Amino acid sequence: MHHVKPHGALYNVAAKDKSVAEAIAKAVYNVDPNLVLFGLANSHLVQEGRKTGLRVANEVFADRTYQSDGSLTPRTNEQALIHDLDVAINQVVTMVKQGEVTATDGTIVPIQADTICVHGDGEKALQFVTELRTRIGELEGISLSMDFNSGLE
Repeated sequence: MHHVKPHGALYNVAAKDKSVAEAIAKAVYNVDPNLVLFGLANSHLVQEGRKTGLRVANEVFADRTYQSDGSLTPRTNEQALIHDLDVAINQVVTMVKQGEVTATDGTIVPIQADTICVHGDGEKALQFVTELRTRIGELEGISLSMDFNSGLE
């Protein structure tokens, strides 16, 4: 096993709730301090993982929109998912190259991209991943991992 990534609602709660993030980080550390903890970029989960002594990966989402506080737009919001492949790919390239993402309200949010989550349950998932990998591969000096997630957040 290489890394741990809380899933769904737990992932989102840990991003915003320091005590939940701390509990997850300590549990992962107690299981294996060599595991990498994946968390939403710049979130409490990443901060608490680092504080606990874990290696962490700031995760960004290729096909999700962001709020001005850096959190993901809730799935209950019609703007939560990016359906246009070019828009999603351009968002990832901007996050990787410029270290920022544009929130749904137009706010520019600083973001660190160590790993990219791509939801594999989308209609054009394979095409999306293929195109995204090509575009990321064209960026000089960039080495990222992509986490393929088929579940709902």
